[in-house]
Amino acid sequence: MVFNSLIFTVYLPLVFILYWGFFKKSLAWQNSLLLCASYVFYGWWDWRFLSLILFSTLLDYGIAIQLSKAKEFRNRKRYLILSLILNLSLLGFFKYYNFFVDNWIKAWGLLGVSMSHDTMSIILPVGISFYTFQTLSYTIDVYRNRVKASTNIIQFAAYVSFFPQLVAGPIERAKEFLPQFQVIRKFNAKFALSGVNLMVWGLFKKVVVADNCAFLVNSIFSHSENYNSMTLFLGAVLFSLQIYGDFSGYSDMAIGISRLFGFRLMTNFKFPYFSRNIAEFWRRWHISLSTWFRDYLYIPMGGSKGSFWKRIRNVFVVFLVSGFWHGANWTFLAWGGVHVLLFLPLFAVQKHKTNIETSRFSIMQVFNIVSTFCLVTLAWVFFRSDTIEKALEFMLDIFKFSGISLNYFISTPKLFLFSMIVVMSSAVLLLFEFFAVQNNQKELALSPIQVVFIGVLIVFMGVFKNPETFIYFQF
Repeated sequence: MVFNSLIFTVYLPLVFILYWGFFKKSLAWQNSLLLCASYVFYGWWDWRFLSLILFSTLLDYGIAIQLSKAKEFRNRKRYLILSLILNLSLLGFFKYYNFFVDNWIKAWGLLGVSMSHDTMSIILPVGISFYTFQTLSYTIDVYRNRVKASTNIIQFAAYVSFFPQLVAGPIERAKEFLPQFQVIRKFNAKFALSGVNLMVWGLFKKVVVADNCAFLVNSIFSHSENYNSMTLFLGAVLFSLQIYGDFSGYSDMAIGISRLFGFRLMTNFKFPYFSRNIAEFWRRWHISLSTWFRDYLYIPMGGSKGSFWKRIRNVFVVFLVSGFWHGANWTFLAWGGVHVLLFLPLFAVQKHKTNIETSRFSIMQVFNIVSTFCLVTLAWVFFRSDTIEKALEFMLDIFKFSGISLNYFISTPKLFLFSMIVVMSSAVLLLFEFFAVQNNQKELALSPIQVVFIGVLIVFMGVFKNPETFIYFQF
């Protein structure tokens, strides 16, 4: 089930009415309803995947309780290692098994050894990377004595499977999120309306911006050899807008839907395309994942302590692992590698932590924003391409400067229509976010008239096409 589907427009109001109409006075019933609703939501794709999320839930619930009982450091460490091994093995098997087998066979093939290329057909469960990282952070924090182990299996299971953020985040921390399942929620109209605001804006990003960009992006990347440099560069720009509208749109909807049920999720995007450098971009993009790697990988490896080369190593590891987290393909490692190369100069001169005032834009700041966006856009080429070879060919063709004609975008009435929709919707997106940055808003605040106007656009666009799945569901 996806947020932009017809079935969800029936599912959400039904759960909302049951939650506030019949179960508002009982914490146990509120959590039980959310747990059932979340399992229905997740099982809508494939009910067999429910066994995996149930296994992860029971595993970390039990290990956390044992951690809270264990007194000796050695025993506590064993329980933590057990959680890490089992969770990461499960994730690794479903997400990376075929990747490693295929590359193992190719490596032997280079040495002249022929091996069978038959591999098991393994389907990647939706959202497994997200809920695995969420349960892992819980176990680690219990081990570090930062949170207490939950003794209520319904509360913990609802925390793990909470349907708004289950399949694509934000990746919540137990310290901030689990306590919200331990107190009865009371309806707050103002809070709920702010959730509706975010839902509408997130749907606009997804349905109007991202899905229309996707039509042009798929055509350009599938037949890149047929287009001139300008068309290819604009194709990369369109993918930048597509993936931002797609992923941040999901996060906005997840946060908004959560507010309808009285929950507060962390902000996952802070207008990243208005960043002045790569370091700032990563403080604004997919914040729940970047801070997860900071707290559970970068800092445990030593972080910014130690010798210069150890700190460089730590940065390399985090970016490469972050890239590989996104998918079982060398292109994602390359994408992470490009970003680490862009990040290291700032790290070397200790400017990667500089907080830049965002409410005023000087000429130099505008230049930095545009140049950062261009660098991020070129890096996205690796993320979007099927192979590194295709990504490099795409990049080389951009820099051949083979022409500035925009004939592709006006070659047929259909392409011209999509191009106009993308231009206008992207202009609305960037304009709204520009004023939000100018006013130092943490999230976009729409007026009632704007909500109605954008809602009409969403309905109008949704009538003419089937709902597109979200890009990050594959991760």
